[in-house]
Amino acid sequence: MAKEGVLEPIPKVVTQYIARQPIFDAEQNLYAYELLYRDSTDNAFPMGTTDGQATGRLFFNALMLIGLEKLVANFPAFINFSSDALLEGFPKLLQPSNTVIEIVERADKIAEVAKRVKALKKEGYLFALDDYDGDEKWQPLLPLVNYIKLEVVEPVIKTNMEIRKLKQLYPDVKIVVERIETHQQFLQLKAAGCDLFQGFFFSRPEMLSYSNIEPSKLAVFELLRCTSNTNINFDQVQQKVSRDVGLTARVLKLANARSGNKNLVIKSISQAVTYLGEDAMRQFIRVLALGELGVDKPSELTKTGLIRAYFIASILSLGSKEIAEQGYLVGLMSVLDAILDIELDAIAKEFTLGADLSSALLSFDGVLGGALQLVKAVEEENWPLATKLLETIRPASGIDEVHNTMLSARKYADEVLASMIASG
Repeated sequence: MAKEGVLEPIPKVVTQYIARQPIFDAEQNLYAYELLYRDSTDNAFPMGTTDGQATGRLFFNALMLIGLEKLVANFPAFINFSSDALLEGFPKLLQPSNTVIEIVERADKIAEVAKRVKALKKEGYLFALDDYDGDEKWQPLLPLVNYIKLEVVEPVIKTNMEIRKLKQLYPDVKIVVERIETHQQFLQLKAAGCDLFQGFFFSRPEMLSYSNIEPSKLAVFELLRCTSNTNINFDQVQQKVSRDVGLTARVLKLANARSGNKNLVIKSISQAVTYLGEDAMRQFIRVLALGELGVDKPSELTKTGLIRAYFIASILSLGSKEIAEQGYLVGLMSVLDAILDIELDAIAKEFTLGADLSSALLSFDGVLGGALQLVKAVEEENWPLATKLLETIRPASGIDEVHNTMLSARKYADEVLASMIASG
């Protein structure tokens, strides 16, 4: 039984799913993976899910939080994109070096998509046309794509004739054949000049699952309102992101992924938001809306993170604005180990928090670590330790001020969570 006034975190683990299917070359060496959206242990595309929803959820839950490099082990990733996702510029949320953008067979607005493909190709992005069926409507895209994907049909000679025709018309394009189920099919397709191979004969899609935390729906709606203006108010965006642990985690990962700079160290939410800039933030927020993501009711862990964040920022507010912002981030990140079910040292490394923030989280080092240890002592009602820590962090303050700060922090968290619940 928890003591009165002490928060007793109740982990709320959200399990997310993704499947990956290998693509092989003619020598049966692994060439790439195709990433496939799943919403349960059933290894199939969920009924009733649109291409736009699948793209948004795959981006938001997997690519932005887990990271592409972990999902495909540095091999290229073939990722399905809906027409809207392409036109909204979602590919720019990923680095072009290890991504192949698949234009799905249900794509529409072909002329607009072709125009966007031309622009993105200049930035180094690669494209695949999925499930090509010979329809004339694909003509604007055929000269632009790097890969054309076919489904094997029986008799295989029909697929072989299509391969030879495409190789003659587009000699620089690699042909990928899917749904290969027998060794005989593989040998016939290889003889016809097929470049890459995918299907149950080689490997069924491999299911991956992972723990996750989703943002509140209110946070998504508020961010959408922020982007409705011609110019984004970065202070507003930062405030909205800082109130939601799920958003904070993904914005940090996105900033790291977009930088391509291993030396980039993120020390605050505002730094990450500012670094990303207007275009990336707009795309990020549209991914949320497209995927229709968000939970109605946040977990008690979210409340704990908000209380710690507010408390630490307030305690450090007599210093610089920068140290207060860093303190807020430390408070939020301090609950991610329980939410995501991974160790804090892995979180510090994954989110590139830097030496000061990492040592604060892991060892209570420095003024940031002292403030985190202080709020935990208050949670546990360990007043001797709280008094001792306060003498180091804010020697001019008394324990009464700590009480008042904690009351304000709980009020802040209650107001944030109440608004989230009301939005559901």
